[in-house]
Amino acid sequence: MEIVVNGKRESIDQSMSILQYLSLKGLDPNRAVVEHNYTVVKKEEWGNIILKENDQLEVLRFVGGG
Repeated sequence: MEIVVNGKRESIDQSMSILQYLSLKGLDPNRAVVEHNYTVVKKEEWGNIILKENDQLEVLRFVGGG
């Protein structure tokens, strides 16, 4: 199945939730914001939204530094 993440096509082997996708990519959910099909999604809903063919994700990560 193909989805679009940050403007780039990406293949995933199975349907999964947004939370599972972030875990697969090694991203810390406490340091990310996710937009799914042009709507910002609350963190509490990430486990309930199952990705489908051609879904659009924008994933923003917070990075600290000095």
